[in-house]
Amino acid sequence: MSLQIPGNNVVLTVGNNMMGDDGAGPLLYDMMNEVPISGWLAIDGGSAPENSAHQIRELKPDTLVIVDAADMELDAGEIRIIDADMIAEMFIMSTHNLPLSFLIDQLKEDIPSVIFIGIQPAIVSFAFPMTDEVKVAVKEIYRSLITGQYEQQFISL
Repeated sequence: MSLQIPGNNVVLTVGNNMMGDDGAGPLLYDMMNEVPISGWLAIDGGSAPENSAHQIRELKPDTLVIVDAADMELDAGEIRIIDADMIAEMFIMSTHNLPLSFLIDQLKEDIPSVIFIGIQPAIVSFAFPMTDEVKVAVKEIYRSLITGQYEQQFISL
């Protein structure tokens, strides 16, 4: 039996909510579950998003948006769309088991549109709270998914 996605779009959130601003992804996941966005399904990838790859492939979404904290050497809370090729080149900060570029490359084989949205963290450390700048950025991404303007709203890196 295949799962049904309303609108056939998936958001894969990545991160650890016990690591300060690395909790950006889990916060978005919580927001999308509390007040779902029409046309989108949220999947919590946690610190090992590669473990969700099989579920995402089974869903066969038209669009996959991956959201994670990413050290891009910007001001805290800045949001960018990052090309998968740049993730490896920039050696983007990750607390995850595999590089996100590897996961994205694999998923692009089956999904027509894979978009990685990074949020610049200020603090990624155990037991630290999330900064206000990152909370505001997560809300901005949430709103952009509602309006469908996420690709136009954020600058590409």
